[in-house]
Amino acid sequence: MTVPEPEPADGIPGRPGVPVPEHGAWLRRGISRNGGPLHEDREVVWLQTGPYYADSRGFAGTTSFDGSQVRFHHVTGEPGEDTGTFRWEGANLVERGTNPDGSTFLEIWTPLPDAEGATGSWSGPDHHVVRVGRHVVHVDARAGTYWRL
Repeated sequence: MTVPEPEPADGIPGRPGVPVPEHGAWLRRGISRNGGPLHEDREVVWLQTGPYYADSRGFAGTTSFDGSQVRFHHVTGEPGEDTGTFRWEGANLVERGTNPDGSTFLEIWTPLPDAEGATGSWSGPDHHVVRVGRHVVHVDARAGTYWRL
């Protein structure tokens, strides 16, 4: 299956993307790179609490929204800054974006159960931890690690 060319964030021309949810635990269901087929090759979890996020691929930091696009500012782990637009497709978030190297991606994110309850974000000189409900992602200079409590 080939993914169609990028479209406006919600499929409606001239309408901007939506901000990331203030609170959420998300499992990636698939990724397409540079317009290729949608597939999944490993478990990827993204946690968001307020402006802070952690991604089990090994980067964490803050998000910002300019009214159209979301920027993931990498503060810990893998360096860089991803930019993308989000749209809702049922309960899923569909993200289309650009990596720091100019390559493009499309990712499908599904909400994880048990995201209610305690949340928080903690960082130190070489690590960042985000908790959303029963989900925790720890990122340091070497890797990202996901745990379910």
